Amino acid sequence: MPAALNHHIGADGETVPHAYFVRTGERSFRSTVHSQGAWQDGEQHMAAASGLVIHELERALPSSKLISRITFDILGVIHSGEFDIEVDVVRPGRTIELVEARMVHRAEHTGAAEVPATSDRAARPAVPGRPRTSVTARVWRLVASDTSSVMGAEVDPLPARDAGESRDLSELWPGGYIGSLTGAEVPGGRPGRRRLWADTDVPLVDGEADGDYAGFVKFCDGMNGFAVREDPQQVFFPNVDLTLHFMRQPVPGPVGMDIDVAFGDSGMGVTHGVFHDERGPVAHCAQSLTVRLPQGSQRADQSG
Repeated sequence: MPAALNHHIGADGETVPHAYFVRTGERSFRSTVHSQGAWQDGEQHMAAASGLVIHELERALPSSKLISRITFDILGVIHSGEFDIEVDVVRPGRTIELVEARMVHRAEHTGAAEVPATSDRAARPAVPGRPRTSVTARVWRLVASDTSSVMGAEVDPLPARDAGESRDLSELWPGGYIGSLTGAEVPGGRPGRRRLWADTDVPLVDGEADGDYAGFVKFCDGMNGFAVREDPQQVFFPNVDLTLHFMRQPVPGPVGMDIDVAFGDSGMGVTHGVFHDERGPVAHCAQSLTVRLPQGSQRADQSG
């Protein structure tokens, strides 16, 4: 993974707004340390980034239609610093439409720092920056209709948040995004299988209210780190995508997660979650994982 330079607001000690991002233009933003990822200091966490992408898409392309599916593809490191969000209508329609958004980083914020040599790895020189897209999102929006008479889901209920035990989500993971969350875990979890609630008082954009979908999405990508199957110091398992299928519009507030994680025997894995709000189940979420055993790790030595 390239060593991303740290351009978050607050990285050099400056005052940090109480938000994941600051709007710097009509469709441009800068990240704060509250959006900081868990794998390295100079990146954004995909959870915060994906929430912002939906926030801006809904602001730029407002609609009374409801979101039925969001597919995010992660094209590389989500750099800190300043970036733009571009939006387009892919397939217009009165009852069904497909819209798209892209997070595009400025050249001055995409360079990679020099990585010194170690006993098991050659040095890597610094890499100059260039404009690049890190995240794309495609969103299906459908016209709403009353189907309450046939509503139902074969989903296990999630115990209420007050039935859970307070959990410090920073126990396994560093970074400003994880540090911004509060958690309550339902008893009975094990590696690769957890049920919990997450909440935060940090909005996506300084001075702007989160929309219902964006405020929900900003938690979803965290599921990969909330139900870890293996010690992240011994096994890498970043996701390359995030897909959400909604059964209804979420309501604001804490987000509940019923998560399971599977690793295969050839470098791939899947994280799946059923996500809830305080009214019940809302969406199914899935991530495709690239599972890696770093050279010299105990788990790498045990393979084969």
